[in-house]
Amino acid sequence: MTGIRLHAPAPGWAIDADVVVVGSGVAGLTAALRCTAAGLRTVVVTKARLDDGSTRWAQGGIAAALGEGDTPEQHLDDTLVAGAGLCDEEAVRLLVTEGPDAVRRLIATGADFDKTDAGEIALTREGGHHRRRIAHAGGDATGAEISRALVEAIRDRAVATIEHALVLDLLTDAEGRTAGVTLHVMGEGQHDGVGAVHAPAVVLATGGMGQVFSATTNPAVSTGDGVALALRAGAEVSDLEFVQFHPTVLFLGADSEGQQPLVSEAVRGEGAHLVDADGVRFMLGQHELAELAPRDIVAKGIMRRMRERGTEHVYLDARHFGAEMWEHRFPTILAACRAHGIDPVTEPIPVAPAAHYASGGVRTDLRGRTTVPGLYACGEVACTGVHGANRLASNSLLEGLVFAERIADDIAAHASHAAHAPHVAPGAGGPATRVSQPVPVPHPAPVVVPLLDPAARTRIQRVMTTGAGVLRSEASLREASAALDALHIGAVPDGTADQKSAEPGTEAWETTNLLAVARFLVAAASRREETRGCHWREDRPERDDTAWRRHLVVRLTPERTLDVRLTDSQNFPPTAADAPREP
Repeated sequence: MTGIRLHAPAPGWAIDADVVVVGSGVAGLTAALRCTAAGLRTVVVTKARLDDGSTRWAQGGIAAALGEGDTPEQHLDDTLVAGAGLCDEEAVRLLVTEGPDAVRRLIATGADFDKTDAGEIALTREGGHHRRRIAHAGGDATGAEISRALVEAIRDRAVATIEHALVLDLLTDAEGRTAGVTLHVMGEGQHDGVGAVHAPAVVLATGGMGQVFSATTNPAVSTGDGVALALRAGAEVSDLEFVQFHPTVLFLGADSEGQQPLVSEAVRGEGAHLVDADGVRFMLGQHELAELAPRDIVAKGIMRRMRERGTEHVYLDARHFGAEMWEHRFPTILAACRAHGIDPVTEPIPVAPAAHYASGGVRTDLRGRTTVPGLYACGEVACTGVHGANRLASNSLLEGLVFAERIADDIAAHASHAAHAPHVAPGAGGPATRVSQPVPVPHPAPVVVPLLDPAARTRIQRVMTTGAGVLRSEASLREASAALDALHIGAVPDGTADQKSAEPGTEAWETTNLLAVARFLVAAASRREETRGCHWREDRPERDDTAWRRHLVVRLTPERTLDVRLTDSQNFPPTAADAPREP
């Protein structure tokens, strides 16, 4: 353990649970429902409302081998190709073989996917897939439907929830095992102020960190809080340099910042074409799948054409769809385009790449266990080895489902050994076993992280966009590192009257988390001296399997310095949590 904590007031209240799930997307709610079904007292903590995470913004769908003639093996092959040599094949095989049944269980929970006239699940294609295997809902509102179904199930089963709460740090017991979390409720939740949830198991499902860049498809809550918490707790993170920039995000102007409207890959899957200002399809000849190549290849193709033509965007042309198809298959995208004065029925859509998905995150094993005992991670905050250097389209929702279920099963199995007297868990509807509560201990002389002024958030985003965006180089990353280090050093009070750490509060905590994630991302991107997947080094344009078909694993030392090491191969070494547990 590092003993490092955010500067925050001591908890003024506490509740007990068997497991606390942080986040309310597909991964978090799936884990919570399965833990509850196992009779575990489960508390869900979420930063805004239950349905405010990244899941509801997912347009395209969820990938699984559900169609006639498709197989998990074919899905595995496409995933490995997209991952550019860095996928952990065992993790991918687990994903694609357990995925179809996980989707069926999601449907049984209440998610309503689009059907064909014959009553089968309607499937489409997206980039990198050689078959139609993307299940979708509401045309292009898959995430919203999945979120709706899971939130309703959480409420129907009376799972305890704390909304509008930012989780701050991990609590541990005297042996260094997880003992819960501290959190700050922002005035509209069940409690007020800083408090704690005591639990022997914590599941991080906090989503991504897209807000570290100026333009992103991620909602405002995606500030890398889970990765930052895990780092402070001493957990290892990996593959942070592999941030996927979605190729087709609605271009709102070079100075636009914050969350940008996504134009789903499924639009290309249904036959839309990428063209330049002259109407030329520039992806033809660059890849056998043209516009449906893996996302890193399409993003690079767009960036090259923009540089060649001196433009700030290209176009996605789907005028041949006609009004009826736009209105029924892509109503959400149609509405977003029209809200910004663009009618895709009659004109091409201006698009450009923007930060979309973090392929890396908190390193886990195949049961979602991190290197800190009792701390689990799933969904975008985790690095399971599935995505490698570039996520295959629509594998993210599936990964959240599959690994959330595996985490819940592991927690339940461990709880059965640590059980005390029987009790009935809230909402479980049957007998269960109470898990003995850990006793959190204060860390001796904890290192308190000085908080950044919230005004630094925009500075961080601009530094990252310029120096560590789609295009990177040794020079750009060196400049970004220097700028971020200056912010880091500047946050430390020097004792003068006009220089002091920011006051504790949600915006200061978020900004401090963003800086931590940005510094680790830049450190990893600087270290990886090659181009692979969605990590594009202009000064190192070739992929180097001899030196770099390995993962970078990063951790934070107790002295608040970065420790970066290389794995021996593309497969992850065991986590410390992989050791057999005592009953």
